[in-house]
Amino acid sequence: MSKVYTLEEVAKHSSKDDCWLVIGGKVYDVTKFLEDHPGGDDVLLSSTGKDATDDFEDVGHSTTARAMMDEYLLGEIDSSTIPAKTKYVPPKQPHYNQDKTPEFIIKILQFLVPLAILGLAVAVRIYTKSESA
Repeated sequence: MSKVYTLEEVAKHSSKDDCWLVIGGKVYDVTKFLEDHPGGDDVLLSSTGKDATDDFEDVGHSTTARAMMDEYLLGEIDSSTIPAKTKYVPPKQPHYNQDKTPEFIIKILQFLVPLAILGLAVAVRIYTKSESA
């Protein structure tokens, strides 16, 4: 019979020296795995203190990664201590200019300015040639 933890107990373990995660209703001590995690330890640390199942599933872990989880298993989570899902509110971000107008203008100018210089050179050449004749 495995030990049952509350989310409050799990949340106390949220540092590089002591890191527990809740994934799929189970509690894992991933402290020893922090350095080996391909995504870096920040990814794991950002998922502490909450149900990290969605974070884990969104990445699409391999069957090998899922098999490795067994060695870090501590017990199960008391599902009554996990708060109901809250509505996702995206973080405030600065407005993104999709058409990238300044970049577009620069690219056009990089094409037109040399073309204008070439045209001016040809016009000067034709004008000076016709005056000397």
